[in-house]
Amino acid sequence: MSENVNEYDASHITVLEGVEAIRKRPGMFVGSTSARGLHHAVFEVVDRAVNEVLAGRASAVDVTLTSDGGVRVADDGPGVPVEAIGDPDGPGLETLLTDMCVGREPVGRDTVAVGLASVGPCVTNALSSRLTAEVRRDGAHWVQEYTCGVAVGPPTVVGAASGSGTTITFWPDADIFETVECSFAVLAERFRELAFLNRSLDISLTDARPPGEPRSERFLGEVRDFVAFLDSSAGTPVHPEVIGFGWEDLRTAGTAEVALRWGTSREEQIRSFANSAPTPYGGTHLVGFRDGAAAAVSAYARRRRLLAEADSDLSADQVAAGLTAVVSVKLDQPEFEGATRGILGNSLVRTSVDEAVQEHLGRWLEEHPEQAVAIIDRIVTDADRS
Repeated sequence: MSENVNEYDASHITVLEGVEAIRKRPGMFVGSTSARGLHHAVFEVVDRAVNEVLAGRASAVDVTLTSDGGVRVADDGPGVPVEAIGDPDGPGLETLLTDMCVGREPVGRDTVAVGLASVGPCVTNALSSRLTAEVRRDGAHWVQEYTCGVAVGPPTVVGAASGSGTTITFWPDADIFETVECSFAVLAERFRELAFLNRSLDISLTDARPPGEPRSERFLGEVRDFVAFLDSSAGTPVHPEVIGFGWEDLRTAGTAEVALRWGTSREEQIRSFANSAPTPYGGTHLVGFRDGAAAAVSAYARRRRLLAEADSDLSADQVAAGLTAVVSVKLDQPEFEGATRGILGNSLVRTSVDEAVQEHLGRWLEEHPEQAVAIIDRIVTDADRS
């Protein structure tokens, strides 16, 4: 073999950085160039605005699908600092929109990642044919324009501002994405989840694309409302009240919330989340919940002699039949198994959730004997049939 064939040196290596790297390999940053990647690009901009609300710096987030194919994300926070005037309050607008290493919130119980990529609005900027950033701060209204992730010019004052906040409007690049048509339903599902899991969050979604009146939904609520929403298609409830409770545990350096209700259907519908991110494959929080619920129901049934002495305790699968539940933990240091963040691995969380569910669910059953009997009767009847 010729020596020339095997020649390989630094001249053969191409280094891609910044906007060029993102546009060359978009799937590395938003997962794909399909509709899934398009929606992740939206979530990267919404992420910053949502965390402004959760930090108490803003009161609401408004997302609009504009009639010309853009996506507008607005919040009423203090407004992103503007480097052009030497603003000392941290990374500024241009840095936020061009640097992946700056502007990300620290991971912890008080922040959420709206999407799975969590790389920041700079990626959305790079994958947009154009982007307009508006900042209302200290009485001034600033505007900066971008094309394919590159600033057209510096931020410019276009007038006075009566309030404060940040608005980012972007048009996904049709040369990169297979589709630039966002799904109202996909965005609404994620925003609804976030509002249910974070009771301080107020987020709205408006679709101004169809002719006529825009379609709009506002998302507010708490974990109990999440169960009621999921339960609406799960048949008749066995008991009217959605059971809900929350707690803080120093061992896990976090908090947790659980809500549940049994229905007449045998379908199990349990949704688990860690730091507001779905954990579709479960993890220690889900195992702890199932074990705790089975232990609480079995203990109550034995105390009330609703199980014969010779009967075994009810299993987690038997207790979960017909159960709609949401299990949400928020940890300072979440540990996920694998890169997809689909399984929570914190070992102490299992014990914490198990013990808390036994305590709180057990107390609820004692305080609501009629509903408790109805629940156990349905579970035992189902178990006898299977």
